[in-house]
Amino acid sequence: MPNTSDRRVVITGMGVIAPGGLGAKAFWELLTSGRTATRTVSFFDPSPFRSRVAAEADFDPAAEGLSPQEIRRMDRAAQLAVVCTRECLVDSGFATDEHDPTRVGVSVGTAVGATMSLEEEYVVVSDGGQQWLTDHRYASPHLYDYLVPSSFARDVAWEVGAEGPATVISTGCTSGLDAVGHAMELIREGSADVMIAGATDAPISPITLACFDAIKATTARNDDPEHASRPFDNSRDGFVLGEGAAMFVLEELGHARRRNAQIYAELVGFASRSNAFHMTGLRPDGREMAEAIRVALGDARLPADSVDYVNAHGSGTKQNDRHETAAFKRSLGDHAYRTPVSSIKSMVGHSLGAIGSIEIAASALAIRHGVVPPTANLHERDPECDLDYTPLVAREKRLDVVLSVGSGFGGFQSAMILARGE
Repeated sequence: MPNTSDRRVVITGMGVIAPGGLGAKAFWELLTSGRTATRTVSFFDPSPFRSRVAAEADFDPAAEGLSPQEIRRMDRAAQLAVVCTRECLVDSGFATDEHDPTRVGVSVGTAVGATMSLEEEYVVVSDGGQQWLTDHRYASPHLYDYLVPSSFARDVAWEVGAEGPATVISTGCTSGLDAVGHAMELIREGSADVMIAGATDAPISPITLACFDAIKATTARNDDPEHASRPFDNSRDGFVLGEGAAMFVLEELGHARRRNAQIYAELVGFASRSNAFHMTGLRPDGREMAEAIRVALGDARLPADSVDYVNAHGSGTKQNDRHETAAFKRSLGDHAYRTPVSSIKSMVGHSLGAIGSIEIAASALAIRHGVVPPTANLHERDPECDLDYTPLVAREKRLDVVLSVGSGFGGFQSAMILARGE
């Protein structure tokens, strides 16, 4: 059902922390150069694991302005979100104290919450896993914050002084898309004029590596980390785990105009669907993702042939890449063969719940600069993936409409439509 509200939503500021570069500018430079930020895990000894590569962000919370108390209180994922929030506020020129704080809300996506801190605390209270009955006296006083992901929304709201709607969206690997989609709907319906929205995840920990090892979802290409993430390539063997965050200032268009704010892009359509099929499996025909794309285009009141670029989920697993390719053909028809597609996960890895927002940032920047980011490490295309995946080198192209999609464990499928802002 198309949107019937006359309230339009635009991106007026962004903050990004991703592997290979801190800040939106460094992030975009990495993507357009086609460089990869994947390497051997350095946060801990990865030798016991099947997959030992990841895309780590060179993030120093103290250097980024967080106080010792903030660093002690917040999990790494929360730190990433707060620092990105500061960047997006400065980028937007938005100051909450100059606006009604009850009309400013927060929507934060995350798939695995405070995984790093929870694991670290368990190691301490269980004496390295030796004690079945853990000793709470050794736990951090901030353990409750780590256990409850809503603390992420609270930390961002405190940073901004937002007194409107505040929530955490956790829908696996579509969390970053869904959190921004939720924020967009709150502005459309009139519940807020401004939303600080985005997603964060810092999952590079032993427990996460062990979980993905168990289902063989991550790559075993440990001898060549730089080229391990290979979406749509015939030699791909799984995704590369990543971390990062992206946060945005979203505003109702009239609100943005009244303060002469810059506009990166307009959010014109969103939809999410579930396959109700399998925890990790995907039907090969891509029907559920195609349906999310169809509904998002309807929400935007745009035809399929208006899409100028598709920012793919492109995880680098055979199942996902083929499912997604089928979904594009099903939803876009013959236009799918004329539309450039690419996966930035080839360069920054898969940061689970955060990646959807990071990909929205890439999509908005692609519109602003008129450049399609490449799919790195794509040398020999899978014969079943027969679309234009923009291999190796960025491509200049005017982009008026961009489709960004996500696919997550549990059967979640989401699609976001961005358009050139006025």
